[in-house]
Amino acid sequence: MTEETMVSSFEVHDKDVLAKARAIMNSTESPKAWADAVVEAVKRNEEWRGKRCLNLLAPEAPTSPTVRALLSSEIGTRAAEGHIGRVNRWFAGTQYIDEVEALCVELLKTAFRCRYADHRLMGSMLGNLTVYHALAQPGDTVMTASQPFGGHSSNRQDGPAGTRGLKIVDVPYDPEKLEVDLDAFAKLARKVQPKLVVMGMSMTLFPLPVREMSDVIAEWGGMFVYDGAHQAGLIAGGQFQDPLKEGAGILTGSAGKTFSGPQSGMIMWNDPKLTEPLTEAIFPVLVATHQVNRVAALAVAAAEMIEYGPLYMAQIVKNSKALGKALDERGIPMLGAEKGYSQTHQVIANVKQFGGGLDVAHRLAEANIITNKNLIPGDGPEDWDRPSGLRMGTIEITRLGMRDEDMSIIADFMARVLVDGESTETVGKDVIDYRLPKQDFYYCFDNGLPAWADQ
Repeated sequence: MTEETMVSSFEVHDKDVLAKARAIMNSTESPKAWADAVVEAVKRNEEWRGKRCLNLLAPEAPTSPTVRALLSSEIGTRAAEGHIGRVNRWFAGTQYIDEVEALCVELLKTAFRCRYADHRLMGSMLGNLTVYHALAQPGDTVMTASQPFGGHSSNRQDGPAGTRGLKIVDVPYDPEKLEVDLDAFAKLARKVQPKLVVMGMSMTLFPLPVREMSDVIAEWGGMFVYDGAHQAGLIAGGQFQDPLKEGAGILTGSAGKTFSGPQSGMIMWNDPKLTEPLTEAIFPVLVATHQVNRVAALAVAAAEMIEYGPLYMAQIVKNSKALGKALDERGIPMLGAEKGYSQTHQVIANVKQFGGGLDVAHRLAEANIITNKNLIPGDGPEDWDRPSGLRMGTIEITRLGMRDEDMSIIADFMARVLVDGESTETVGKDVIDYRLPKQDFYYCFDNGLPAWADQ
C-alpha cells in the first residue's frame, strides 16, 4: 500500500458503522428513502433512549416541551448577525429577533445574578475559546486541571487552550481527597505566574476553592475563570458555590447539562472592562449567525431555572448522594464516599474490578441503563479509551420526577448486572417496566412540580 493510499483510506469514524450507512444508501437510488432512513433512526432513538432507558449521563438533560418546540420554530431559519440593536445588525427586519435576544440576555443575568451575559455561543467549548482568545496571547501560561482529576479537553493541549498556543501547567491535585492541593498550587502558581487559571471539571463532585486560588493569582494580576459547563444549573439554582461572588472573573457554561436547556454555550461576567474584549471575541471572531431558535429556547430555559431551579437542583443533589450511597452499599466502590459521595449532579464509581468503564458502560446499556466511561485518579494516558471509572448523573431521572427512594431501585438494577452477574436481558426488561410509566418532565412551566413535591 502506497503512502498516498494509506492517507486516503484513513477514517476517524468507525468504518463498520459507516459501511452500514453506505449499504442502506446502496440498497436504493431514492433520496427520499435515504431521508426516511434518517427519520426512522431518529424515531428508534426516541423510543429507546427517550422512553425506555434510565439515562444517567451527566452531560445530558431533557428539555421541557416548550423549550423543545422552540428548537424547531420558524425563527430558527432567520439570520441575525451582529450585536442586538438596529444599528448593530447587518440585516434589516430583526426587530422581533432583537426582542428575543434581549430577553435571553436579561434572563441569563437574572439567573446567574451577574451584570453581563452573552447568549450567542453555540457550544460551551466556545466559551473557553472566547476567554483564551480575548485574554491570552500565544506563549502565555495558564493552569488547568488534567483529565484524570476531572479536567476537560477544552482547557488542555488538545482543545482551545492548546489551539491558542498557550503553555499549560497542571493544577496540583490530591488524589485521595479529590481536591486541589492548595499548598502545592500556591507554590507552583507563584513560580509560573499563570495569566489565567481555568477550572473546567467534567468530573465534578465537590466545590472548588475559588476564593483561595483567586487570592493567590491576584498577586500578579492573574484571573480565575470558572468553566461551569456541568455546574451551571446548580449555580443558577443556588445549590452550589457562586463563582463570580467568590473571586472568579468569568463564568462560562453549557446550557445542555444541569441548566436543562438546549445544547448551547453561555458566558457571564461582572467587570465592565471585560465586555469589549469578550464580545469582540464572540463577534465577529467566533460567531456570526447564531441559531436564533436556540437563543429563544435558552431564554425559556433560563426563565424555568429562575422559577423552578432551587427545588429542581436541590433534588438533583439529593438524588446524587442517595445513588452514590446505594451503589456503595451494594458493592460498587464510589469515589468521594468519605465526603458524602457528591454535592453535584454526578457520582463516580471505580469499576475496574468489573471490567473497567468501557465494558461496564456497554453492559449497562444492554440493560437499558445509560452511563459513560470516565478517567479517574490512578488512570494514565494509556487508559484513555478503557479507563477505570464510570460517571453517572441524576439530571434526567430527577426531571422525570424521581426522588431519593428511587435511587435504591436504580442501584439494584445496576448491582444485578455488575455484582450478581444477572443477564442484561432480564434486568433490561425490568428497567423498561420501571421506566415506561415515567414519561413527563417536571420543574418546568408545562408540567410544574412532581405530585409528591406539591404535598
